Amino acid sequence: MRGEEGGLGEVLRPLGLVTGWQVVASTCFYALFAGTALLRTELHLSRFLVGVVVTAGTLGYTVALFPVGAAVDGVGEKAVMIGGLVALAVGVAGVGLAVGFPSLLVAAAFLGAAYATAMPATNRAIVTSIPGALRGRAMGIKQVGVTGGSGVAAVLVVSAAPSVGAWNLGFLVAGGVAIAVAAAFAVGYRGAPGGEWRLPDLAGLRQNRPYVALAGGGFFLGAALFTTVGYATLYLTDSVGVSVAVAGLGFAAMQVSGSLGRVAAGWLADRRAASEARANATVLLGQAALGVLLLAALALPDLPRPVALALVVGVGATILGFTGLYYACMTALVPADEVGAATAGGQTALNAGALLAPPAFGWLADSVSYRAGWLLLAVGAAVGVGFVALVARRTTP
Repeated sequence: MRGEEGGLGEVLRPLGLVTGWQVVASTCFYALFAGTALLRTELHLSRFLVGVVVTAGTLGYTVALFPVGAAVDGVGEKAVMIGGLVALAVGVAGVGLAVGFPSLLVAAAFLGAAYATAMPATNRAIVTSIPGALRGRAMGIKQVGVTGGSGVAAVLVVSAAPSVGAWNLGFLVAGGVAIAVAAAFAVGYRGAPGGEWRLPDLAGLRQNRPYVALAGGGFFLGAALFTTVGYATLYLTDSVGVSVAVAGLGFAAMQVSGSLGRVAAGWLADRRAASEARANATVLLGQAALGVLLLAALALPDLPRPVALALVVGVGATILGFTGLYYACMTALVPADEVGAATAGGQTALNAGALLAPPAFGWLADSVSYRAGWLLLAVGAAVGVGFVALVARRTTP
């Protein structure tokens, strides 16, 4: 690993390649979330069944995380990232070609499992190639690939493809791009060698109290993140009353703000006079707390369209934007040779919260109102903020 000092110039190549990979991978995965309004219309799904589809994608993602984390630690990140993009291409094409609810569920679960390659592999790439003094910013920049890819998915799947008369064209284009980028990545990225194939040291992770508290916060914050991503376009069309195209642009703006939030939070954490883990946890605490307030504001009655759109964008900067510091803090709490397993555990916590929250949100939207759903997410995210506060207290100053 490189030393603690260094400028951005010496790390731009690996950071750029990894971030580009993340953009394409997230475009494929979040096409499922961005396209919920289209899938609901074309396949005649209720809001509750949309939540079930989102949960299927999240479940596939979650089940595959620990095996992928072990593979990343064992063989290195490069091979896992190449194979992951190929699998993502197959999965997103399957979503676009689904002919009914059962085939959509299978495609969504496979797509989620393929996306499990993203966080363990890209986090290891950052840890092994970026000096510690720059990792907060680097992790935030890399995580911009998530929101950047989500924004691309929104424009491609929701706004651009339907305008040419083919509702599923965006899914197929995303798959084709993923295949091309996988080939280019195989040539351009060097990667770090793997270590030892072994089962994740779950007992050791459980004894790391700050890590456990951070994962607990991730459970509740992840529920808010994935539910917001899954229902933003439906909320904007159903409750706010904008067109599908405008909702897609709103979704993209939410993702852009998430990107800015990740980079800004990482920059702020890198500038604090504290340990890496404490600085990351402290800034994360403030970012997540602001997100709770914005989620609660979405539950206010009779919001004007500009206000509702602005709140959705603000939720992007906070609730979608917290993951950069979440992973930066998490990787600072464990040894470098356990980053894959630790990331798998942390991402499992995020996903576990998302297994129940989307259907619950959809049920509330169907039977009560979207306001009740946003209030549920705000309360859950507030519990997550409490766990992050414990992390900030338990880490070394």
